[in-house]
Amino acid sequence: MDLSNLKPPAGQVKTQRRVGRGMGSGRGKYSGRGQKGQKSVTGYSSMRGFEGGQMPLHRRLPKRGFTNAPFRKQFAIVNVGTFEKLAGQSFTPQQLLDLGVIKKLGHGLKVLANGEVTRKIHIEAHCFSKAAEDKIKAAGGSVAVIEQKKTALELANEAKAKAKPPVAKPPAAKAKKEEAPKPASDESEVARKAKAKKSK
Repeated sequence: MDLSNLKPPAGQVKTQRRVGRGMGSGRGKYSGRGQKGQKSVTGYSSMRGFEGGQMPLHRRLPKRGFTNAPFRKQFAIVNVGTFEKLAGQSFTPQQLLDLGVIKKLGHGLKVLANGEVTRKIHIEAHCFSKAAEDKIKAAGGSVAVIEQKKTALELANEAKAKAKPPVAKPPAAKAKKEEAPKPASDESEVARKAKAKKSK
């Protein structure tokens, strides 16, 4: 026996079923799914969270509060104690990626204050904690904040704000001064009294 005579056991390898190849293929029209039923619909085998018709878990659990998970920013975290172990005096996010200190940058590099730094270093990152910045500067080092790229949503909001004209405030309505009733003249009063006497 040699390698050219090796074959898989009978029945182990089956010809793949090819569907959607027309009416003459033997599996036309419905491609082996049948006309009706649960298994005939598109995406049946990969419906996320489907539990056979039972109320799925994501609908059974209570939903309270607010989460910003779709808009959360994920930063690559590096502590100041890590820079103490690295060779060099200046560090950038790209250098840390090349050294394998961080695996992916995400929304940017954030430096935290865990650990101690005893030598003068320069770090460029997207944000620093206040304690980390104080430790670096206390050791004679310096920090540089890299401006983060704005997301499409932030750019759209800025464009909308620029396009929207400022709303002019209506002028304050001046309160109309109520005119005091004019006092009746003496002549009109005399005439009224005279009419009253004649009527009697």
